[in-house]
Amino acid sequence: MTPPQTSQPQSPEPPAARVIAALDGVGVRRYTTGRVILDGIDWIVRSGEHWALLGANGAGKTTVLRLIGALMFPTVGTVEVLGHRLGSVDVRELRAVIGLVSAAQKVPQDATGHTVVLTGATGTVQPLWRAYDAATRERAHELLAELDCKELTDRPFGVCSGGQRARILIARALMADPSLLLLDEPFNALDLPSREDLIDALHRLALARPELATVTVTHHLEELSPAIGHAVLLRDGRVQARGLVAEVLTGARMTACFGRPIEVSRHEGRWLARSGRS
Repeated sequence: MTPPQTSQPQSPEPPAARVIAALDGVGVRRYTTGRVILDGIDWIVRSGEHWALLGANGAGKTTVLRLIGALMFPTVGTVEVLGHRLGSVDVRELRAVIGLVSAAQKVPQDATGHTVVLTGATGTVQPLWRAYDAATRERAHELLAELDCKELTDRPFGVCSGGQRARILIARALMADPSLLLLDEPFNALDLPSREDLIDALHRLALARPELATVTVTHHLEELSPAIGHAVLLRDGRVQARGLVAEVLTGARMTACFGRPIEVSRHEGRWLARSGRS
């Protein structure tokens, strides 16, 4: 007699990655001069994806970041962020749940690291002390520890190094528990040890928060952490290439994007680009 067959338990299907940001036919034109800043941009960022946004100065990187950060509107096309289309949502509420880190952010230089992180809960430059309960204050401590800078809790922001400031600002951006974290040239003017500390911190962050999506604007492949899995190349306001890093960050595509011979190599998840011979 054939023994009865028993059904094997089925592993649950992994949840489908949700769309975090979507640009469809997006263009931006400067009204005063008629200059085209972006033209025909199509791009989708999904939960858990980590994107690098690369291109020469003036390529349109910061404009793209401002669009998905709900800081500006497109001239043509549509931008949807966290399920909301720009133009049909209160962007102030949307901005409150998007993490943004930029060297241009205004931060009181005499505020301690902990105070700066606290202001992320209210989205303000100056702290609103009555708005921070014990749980909020403790969360700020936890985020400083997560970014490996808890020793900066009582240190004035103005005397912190560039790398320390960057990690404090990332902790601040995480206070709102965002699904999307935008990093606008976070490695700007960092020395080598500070750069490597920040890369390590971002890599750990990606591993610890599997649903978080990030977009990093940078000029240098060496600044990309091993967590970066996707890349977009912009040139003159248009997408040159987008997709998996192994398919986008090639010598041929980088050469076409930057307009000079570039050789690209990768070692243990880290990238290196250098000018090749013409």
